[in-house]
Amino acid sequence: MIKLRLHQQDALDVMQLQSKGQIIVPTGGGKTMCMIEDAKIQFTENNISKTIVVVAPRILLAQQLCEDFLELIDNVDVLHVHSGETHHTSTTKIDLIRQWVGDNVGNKIIFTTYHSLHKLMYSDVFVDTIYFDEAHNSVQKNFVEATEYFSMYANRCYFFTATPKHSKTPFKIGMNDEDIYGKVIVNVPAPKLVDEGVILPPKVKIRKIDVVDDSRFKHEHDCDHVVSTIDEIDTDKVLVCARSTKQIVNLVSQTDFCCELNDRGYSWMYITAKTGAVVDGKKVDRESFFNTLNEWGNDDTKKFVVLHHSILSEGINVKGLEAAVFLRNMDYITISQTIGRVIRKGGENKTYGLISVPVYDRVGISTSRKVEAVVDTIFNKGEPAISVITK
Repeated sequence: MIKLRLHQQDALDVMQLQSKGQIIVPTGGGKTMCMIEDAKIQFTENNISKTIVVVAPRILLAQQLCEDFLELIDNVDVLHVHSGETHHTSTTKIDLIRQWVGDNVGNKIIFTTYHSLHKLMYSDVFVDTIYFDEAHNSVQKNFVEATEYFSMYANRCYFFTATPKHSKTPFKIGMNDEDIYGKVIVNVPAPKLVDEGVILPPKVKIRKIDVVDDSRFKHEHDCDHVVSTIDEIDTDKVLVCARSTKQIVNLVSQTDFCCELNDRGYSWMYITAKTGAVVDGKKVDRESFFNTLNEWGNDDTKKFVVLHHSILSEGINVKGLEAAVFLRNMDYITISQTIGRVIRKGGENKTYGLISVPVYDRVGISTSRKVEAVVDTIFNKGEPAISVITK
């Protein structure tokens, strides 16, 4: 029996009373557990078989959510509707989706992505409950039709996010459209979770670096700045948010970056959509990458640096990370999600999540201002970092 934290139980109670709405919980606050416990209630209620849909922004997150659900829910049929690989039944063909639902008469969970949600819509599958994870993604133009459809026709519909996205223009949909998204039925402030010991507070460190602008040595400068920043923050498990896939490739192939890390006792790894995953110089599949990442994260004696552009910033549960180094500018949502990667509780000595911004050009100046603004909004004022569409 899983014992929910107070804010999770409050959210679960509200979900039993409200059939639609937005659930705003800071990253690290356990949104997934709210979905799982609600699904368990639905599957045991009145002994009637139910169909539940879980929507994620990325295939990787859909697969992770499936693992999380099945750790605590059994006797359920599972379908994946996306183009990724899985050992569960998987298809994006409308006729096969419809056939699978008809052939399986028991409780069912369908894991899909926003990109493939329209396939479920066209299959005319009746949905009892649908959970939109990282729901700010649903406002994208290509996803709105399917989102609105299930908002109207699913019996129960919930939008989970730490970072709502609103619209101030009549030409684009935002989560402030209550006809689609309903009202905010749960809003958990981050300071409350910090006070209760659920998450840790972030600590922002702006590091100003004086450099000579010489494009001939750009890669070497990048290497020097990142390595010296890692030296200064002096933590064992570091996430580096690179400006581009090209910057990552150049760091590991055109400079002494990897040797510098090895000399300091760090292992290293990176993952991008273009290059795939690499661990200590060896190409691996994504499953091996994340297994290694979590194994290292759980090992208090392991020192490592993981580089990425955007693939780890949203939703993905990465254990043990202590610090994030921002090399690129981001929107408020991505900054908030990235901060969330390092404020999860860890070992006894971890008392905060460190956010470091090396400032050596205009990008760094802009990034540092945004990071400080996001931290002030979420952790000082206790408000969600709302991104606003204005045109």
